[in-house]
Amino acid sequence: MKLHQLGTSDLRVSAVSFGCMSLGNDHAANARLLHQALDAGINFFDTADLYQKGENEASVGKAFLGRRAEVVLATKVGNQWRPDGSGWDWNPTKSYILQAVEGSLRRLQTDYIDLYQLHGGTVEDPIDDTIEAFELLRQQGKIRAYGISSIRPNVIREYAQRSSIASVMMQYSLLDRRPEESCLDLLQEHHVSVLARGSYAQGLLLGKAAKTYLNYSAEEVARAAQAVQMAAEPPRPASETAVQFALAHPAVTSAVLGIRTEQQLREAVAAGQAPPLTDAELQMLRHALPVNRYEQHR
Repeated sequence: MKLHQLGTSDLRVSAVSFGCMSLGNDHAANARLLHQALDAGINFFDTADLYQKGENEASVGKAFLGRRAEVVLATKVGNQWRPDGSGWDWNPTKSYILQAVEGSLRRLQTDYIDLYQLHGGTVEDPIDDTIEAFELLRQQGKIRAYGISSIRPNVIREYAQRSSIASVMMQYSLLDRRPEESCLDLLQEHHVSVLARGSYAQGLLLGKAAKTYLNYSAEEVARAAQAVQMAAEPPRPASETAVQFALAHPAVTSAVLGIRTEQQLREAVAAGQAPPLTDAELQMLRHALPVNRYEQHR
């Protein structure tokens, strides 16, 4: 599978990456699936301290203990669990990030994180304080690069202009083209990689029963799914077309796919290795339904 540079960092990540949130609680089963993914050409694995209260990180770390140098590990920070476990609170402060990274390093059983991401964000956050934390961690060698996970254009603009983020993880698919309006070109201009999640739109682009999605009606969703089925010539699986649509924008470096079964893994690998869509195929997809736009956080 092709590897692409992540922003201006020295990290090179696979065209399709493994979203680890979908993993279950069986560490042995997780390890088998993660190793199969790595052997098949996926080298980028994304988790977060929020997932399963840290157990997701622990499972990923356990799986790759003997193969750490072969993988690009990404995790996220900013959601602080309450002591009683009843939920979490948003905490993007420098002091919390410097504290939380130690827990992630311990659970991942590594002395460095390849990509450390802010797991959300608002324009009311102490953004300079947050950036200082990430820069300090990079200077200390505890992280190699940092980024944010956000769909808010106003937040993305601030980090693109004020920091040296390597990436922004955001939702992007045929059914969510909101990033095209103000985010994708901006990030490309600043040499920031987009990590596209939600390429399958909750499976709606793969044949799952149509329902309303964002501002689209069930009828429009069905029309988009039909376009994905019919766009490629010769025909190819919808999973390949959906992923290649996301990867077609030059700002997008990798499609992050949630994987929990061997079948899903095979589909993800095939999607990442599939030929790019032609201009005619892309035009057919883009004309399938009106482009949606962000209504908030502009």
